[in-house]
Amino acid sequence: MAWLMRDGKVLAALEAAGSRKARRRGLLGRDGFDGALLLRPARLGVHSFGMRFELDVALCDHDLTVRRMVCLRPSRMTRPSLRYPCVIEAEAGAFERWRLRPGDQLEIKE
Repeated sequence: MAWLMRDGKVLAALEAAGSRKARRRGLLGRDGFDGALLLRPARLGVHSFGMRFELDVALCDHDLTVRRMVCLRPSRMTRPSLRYPCVIEAEAGAFERWRLRPGDQLEIKE
């Protein structure tokens, strides 16, 4: 199991969407999600079509520094971005609980 961390503290259990198919599917088909999903690469943006819950989305650079955050309601889509090749998704409200902010440096521990 992998962990999403900031400043040496665990924020959440982390799943990685390793294949193209897994990245396209993301959290689709789930009723909720307690953790974080890593999408890398994610240059084509993130969608919430068919989602059953809202998403917190953190757009990150190559070093996993949070550059931008959005809350994505169902049936929405972020813009494609070459500047933010990595995305962290979580159920809406998670980023607030984690006190995640733009500029935060994230890390992954396995």
